[in-house]
Amino acid sequence: MARLLRPLLRGTTYTRLLHLWVPMLVVSVWLFVVPSTPWVPALFLVPLGLVPAVRRGEGVQARLLLTPCEPEPGISEAPAATWRDRLRTVLWLELRMLLGAVTVFASVWLPVLCFELARCAWGEAPDGVPLLDRLPAHRAWALLAPLPLIALYGLVVGLGELVTAGARRLLGPSAAERLAALEERTEQLLERARIARELHDSIGHALTVAVVQAGAARAAADPEFTDRALGAIEETGRAALEDLERVLGVLREAERPVSARPTLADAGRLLESARASGAKVDAEVTGPVEALPGPVSREGYRILQEALTNVLRHAGAVAVRVRVTVGDGTLALEVRNPLPGAIPGAGRGSGLRGIRERAALLGGAARTGPDEGDWQVRAELPVG
Repeated sequence: MARLLRPLLRGTTYTRLLHLWVPMLVVSVWLFVVPSTPWVPALFLVPLGLVPAVRRGEGVQARLLLTPCEPEPGISEAPAATWRDRLRTVLWLELRMLLGAVTVFASVWLPVLCFELARCAWGEAPDGVPLLDRLPAHRAWALLAPLPLIALYGLVVGLGELVTAGARRLLGPSAAERLAALEERTEQLLERARIARELHDSIGHALTVAVVQAGAARAAADPEFTDRALGAIEETGRAALEDLERVLGVLREAERPVSARPTLADAGRLLESARASGAKVDAEVTGPVEALPGPVSREGYRILQEALTNVLRHAGAVAVRVRVTVGDGTLALEVRNPLPGAIPGAGRGSGLRGIRERAALLGGAARTGPDEGDWQVRAELPVG
């Protein structure tokens, strides 16, 4: 019983009823002026539904009144972009008017029927109501008096569900809109993955440098070396904070440009940070690095950062050879260092996966692993 009466306590039941009543206001005005042509408002809906903006208005109204508590109701708020969308809008307007007419008729005459049955039970004959004016007065009619109200309740709830289903069917997103939503969702997921890589590369690099520097300073017991180590830790920490602020800015502002992210033109600070951590870095840059496209240069910086982080993390203060070459429509990055005691597997950690993912994202390729007694990270990214 409580389940049957639950719709009475839901606000959606009454907003849907309001949605069904709204179009009948215009029809009522028309019938008051020209009662002999009740079909004209339905005819007028055909050209009205062909206006692209009408679909947007109907979608906003349907979402507001039919599905007020649903975050994804399956009803579009975009204007009609194709003739198919316009025809669907016309059908929706006609369906809404038809269901609205049934609702208004039931809302008026079913309460009247309940009242007249109660009058019959009270001993008064109905006056001016078709069919009921022939009923004899009898107390037994009191048993039937609640039935019209029960029928009205079921009709209002049923028509509300029906008009909502019709809105999802006729005002739902078209194939093009669903494809656009899917592409937007894909872009959001890719952006989240990129942010995760940014945080891993930047913060991971800073923490690795800080740990290596702190350990080396404690082992050296040299005030001058300790001072340099603390300076390197401070500089790396400040750079990591800047990167973190940029990533948080992307999260706060979806339209914020990414041009502020570091590029290969800023690779000098990576090399100096690695040298300050004890690594003997032999770096050689060939070609116009400053002329690289933004995405290629930014991803190249992150690949180089992750490669140097892996050297410091797994091999420590060793000799590192870095080669950055721009030419023949390709950016080539190579980082080599002597193999550590424990060789990391090809899939170990998210750092090596991140290098391969970044290269693949730009249509390039990356290779990591042992090579002629060294550990090599080599990535090639297309420039053009």
